[in-house]
Amino acid sequence: MVSLERIARALGSSQIELIAAATDDLVPGEGDSRVSLVRSMEGPQGPFGGGEARILVHGEVSFIPMEFRGSNRSPGEFYRHDEDEFLHVVSGRVLVDLADDGEFELMPGDSIHYAGGTLHRWCSLAEGDYHLFIVKERRFGS
Repeated sequence: MVSLERIARALGSSQIELIAAATDDLVPGEGDSRVSLVRSMEGPQGPFGGGEARILVHGEVSFIPMEFRGSNRSPGEFYRHDEDEFLHVVSGRVLVDLADDGEFELMPGDSIHYAGGTLHRWCSLAEGDYHLFIVKERRFGS
């Protein structure tokens, strides 16, 4: 998984997105691709940042919605990718660190969007898990 993390960073992607692409969950499918249904226990799952994510869509789409769960109390290394990203806190208290753009304490119900290229990382502000809904822009042909 360490090697996959390095490859993902070099490509400006994430481990879970590489896993999804390898299982054809983010590439065009046969037939009508206008509808994507992902049931509660479906969707590629794997490492993303300091926790675990599950991709909530199949096929070639313009954005990638993910469910994320983490408990890291340290923000770790910064991430940077070309795509815009949106975070919504479902539960827990989260510190989002956007380097030169500031630090933001988010509570359940709070959301934040940042443009592609923004250095970012996040962590829990309290003991226990936090739960995020993340939407990442998908750039085709990159």
